[in-house]
Amino acid sequence: ITKADPRLKDLLEQLDAYGLNEPIDLEQFTELVSSHVSLIEKILTGDLVVPSFDKFAEKIEKIYLSTKENKAGAVASYIPQLSRVEPDKYGVSICTIDGQRLNLGDCDDYFCVQSTCKPVNYCVALELHGEDKVHSHVGREPSGKSFNELALNRHNLPHNPLINSGAIMCSSLIHSDKSLADRFDYVIKTWGKLAGNAHIGFNNSVYHSEKETSDRNFALAHYMREVGAFPEKTSIRDTLDFYFQSCSIEVNAKNMASIAASFANAGTNPLTGEKIFSSDAVKDCLSLMSSCGMYDFSGEFAFSVGIPAKSGVSGVLLIVIPNLMGIALWSPRIDEMGNSVRGVEFCKELVKTFNFHNYDSLVQSNKMDPRKDIYHSQVNPIFQLIWAASQGDMDEIQKFAARGFDLNLSDYDGRTALHLAAAEGCYEVVKFLLEKNVEQNPRDRWGNTPLDDARKAGHKEVEDLFMTRSQASSQVLSQQL
Repeated sequence: ITKADPRLKDLLEQLDAYGLNEPIDLEQFTELVSSHVSLIEKILTGDLVVPSFDKFAEKIEKIYLSTKENKAGAVASYIPQLSRVEPDKYGVSICTIDGQRLNLGDCDDYFCVQSTCKPVNYCVALELHGEDKVHSHVGREPSGKSFNELALNRHNLPHNPLINSGAIMCSSLIHSDKSLADRFDYVIKTWGKLAGNAHIGFNNSVYHSEKETSDRNFALAHYMREVGAFPEKTSIRDTLDFYFQSCSIEVNAKNMASIAASFANAGTNPLTGEKIFSSDAVKDCLSLMSSCGMYDFSGEFAFSVGIPAKSGVSGVLLIVIPNLMGIALWSPRIDEMGNSVRGVEFCKELVKTFNFHNYDSLVQSNKMDPRKDIYHSQVNPIFQLIWAASQGDMDEIQKFAARGFDLNLSDYDGRTALHLAAAEGCYEVVKFLLEKNVEQNPRDRWGNTPLDDARKAGHKEVEDLFMTRSQASSQVLSQQL
């Protein structure tokens, strides 16, 4: 966990205020950590998703150094600005769903996202319109053809959202009623949220190069308009401009790893706790990344690596290991199919070392699993939820909610998060849980409700919150009757 982690900003500021040489007593310590109890407890007890992170990092660094020797491939040449990038640059960054970070090599260098904009725009379209609407305009099958092939499926639709025609189609579905500036502003802000509110750039030179070398994309767009694939009143010019802008967004490997971790964390950024995409949208996107994310190498990559991924001709590779981590690689030398040569080799070595392949669980192997082989104990998530509620840890409670965890679950005494929050007088947690429509009157094994606990402990403000909620519910019920 780095000092740049936004979750620890206020804690570090308070520590600085105390001064390096001043002792901190128990009361001060308790006040300092009160809003970060769950995270600090995970760190101190080794219950982060990769507890022995130093051992994991050693193996990753070994893979990085071995693949760095690979000088095969060449930078993309069809876009002049991409052809001028230093070919030997190489950065690898990792971010787990608990916010553990590892950065190797050229992780601070910015590069254009190119085709890795496609999964993001697809998820944005899903959030705006839903699966049925989006897939009435774009298919979800591998095309078996080149990513920019002038071809549609048997329904006269793009084969999937991760090839050019499908990405253009998804672009047409993103706030088409707004100005081009507002549409791009919406998407780049989404990138910022996925990256944990990090800086996201834009390369104007690449954007203009994209436009000047876009005959095939214009042909695809006109072909799709001819067969009626686009939504009504679609402007081809604005749609293509928007698509070229999306490809020209700039990030570094650190930011891209945070973005990948947001996908791994079911659409919630692990550093901010903000929910950007629904878990359903992420599920759909990862399914397509598994089958269509690596251009003409997608089938081979699914077979030999077995991890959802999306590549771009700038040499970027976005890798998602669901419920564990996101990985970003950037190495500009690409192969004839448009994938980073070092990136593909890194992924192959990764699954040789760790059981990250989707189907590794089916076979016996001597691969390491960071969650098991070097993991000594796993705290039941129900107890993590209840403990966070008792401590008033809103960050952790929101994280559970964002990941779709059932907030009504109870411990062996039948006590829920609402019980514990009410008993400890954690007003904001109680309010949040009630707004999430958790069961208001669950009974523990002694027959007590959360309201009973609040009354016994003398937490009048929390008691009043329950009473106000009950009155509002009664009024709604009366109106319905």
